[in-house]
Amino acid sequence: MDETTERPSVSFSYSNWISKVKKSTKEAYESKPFSHWILLFFSGASMLIAFPASSLLSRLYFSNGGKSKWIISWVAVAGWPITCLILLPTYIIGKIKPTPLNTKLVLSYVVLGFLSAADNLMFAYAYAYLPASTSSLLASSSLAFSALFGYLIVKNPLNTSVINSIVIITAAMAIIALDSSSDRYSYISNSQYFAGFFWDIMGSALHGLIFALSELLFVKLLGRRSFHVALEQQVMVSLIAFIFTTLGMVVSKDFQGMAHEAKSFKGGKSAYIQVLTWSAVTFQLGVLGATAVLFLASTVMAGVLNAVRVPITSIAAVILMHDPMSGFKILSLILTFWGFSCYIYGSSSSNISTQTSSSS
Repeated sequence: MDETTERPSVSFSYSNWISKVKKSTKEAYESKPFSHWILLFFSGASMLIAFPASSLLSRLYFSNGGKSKWIISWVAVAGWPITCLILLPTYIIGKIKPTPLNTKLVLSYVVLGFLSAADNLMFAYAYAYLPASTSSLLASSSLAFSALFGYLIVKNPLNTSVINSIVIITAAMAIIALDSSSDRYSYISNSQYFAGFFWDIMGSALHGLIFALSELLFVKLLGRRSFHVALEQQVMVSLIAFIFTTLGMVVSKDFQGMAHEAKSFKGGKSAYIQVLTWSAVTFQLGVLGATAVLFLASTVMAGVLNAVRVPITSIAAVILMHDPMSGFKILSLILTFWGFSCYIYGSSSSNISTQTSSSS
C-alpha cells in the first residue's frame, strides 16, 4: 500500500513534461504582444549570425598577417555608434527622454565597460593562437559561467540538470585540451597554444559575469525593462570599453603600426580595411542582439543563444577556413550539444515549477 502511494511522486513521465512545456510556452506567448516575439526573434538571429561572423573575421585577421591583440579588441567596440543610430530615432518617434544618469549608474557603466574591454582582449589572444573552431568550442564554457553567476548574482535557479550541463561542458573542454596536438598551427608554440586556451576560458568566465551583471543592472538600478533603456546601456558600455581600449592602443603604439600591417596583410590594404570594418559591424550587431535578448528574456535565454552559436561557428570554420576537425573535437562538439540540452531542459523545468507554484 505504501509502495503504491509513493510511486507517482518519484516517477517521471516524459509526455507530461512535454505537455507542461507546451502549456508554459503557450502561456508565455499569450502574455506578450506579437511585436515582443518578433523583436526577440531578430535579436536572437543577430546573435546567431553576427557573433560567428565576428569570430571568423577575427581569426582571419591573424591568419592573414595581423599581429596586434589590441587592434582586434579595439575593433570589437569601435562600432558603438551603430547602436546610437538605432537609439536616437526611439527618442524622436517615441518622444522619450534619456534615462537620467546618477553616480551608481555611471559607476556601473564604467565597471561593465572595463570588463567588456578586458573580455575582448582575452578573446583576442584566443583568436591569435587557436583555430576558430577550437576557440568557439572553448567559449561554450560561458554557458556554465552564465548559469553560475546568474545563480549567485541574479538568483536564477540552478538545479540538477543545469549542474549536469556544467559538468558535461567542462568534460568537453578537457577533451580539447588533451587533443591539442591535432589542431595546433605549426607556427604556434605549445606555450602560445595553452595561453590561448587559458585566455579563452578566462574570457568565457568574464562573459558569463557580464551577462549576469547586465541583468542585475536592469533589475536593480534601471528598474524598468524597455528597449530604449537596453540600447542606452549598450551605447554607454560600448563607449566606455572603446575608451579603455583606445588608451591601450595609444600606450602600445598600435595605431602607428596599423599602416605597416595593412601593407603586409594578405590581400593588401583594402582587404585589411574590410576585415576590420566588418569585424566592428558584426561584433556590435551581435552584442546589440545579446543586450536585447537580456532585456526581452533573461540571462538564461541569452546564455543558451550564446552557447548555440558555438557549433555554428565551429562548423563554419571547418567549411570556410578549413579548420582541422579531429575525432576528439567531434566528440567534444557532441558533448557540448548534450550539455546544451541538459541546460535547456533544466532551465525550462525551473520555469515550469516557478509558474506552477505562483499559479497555485
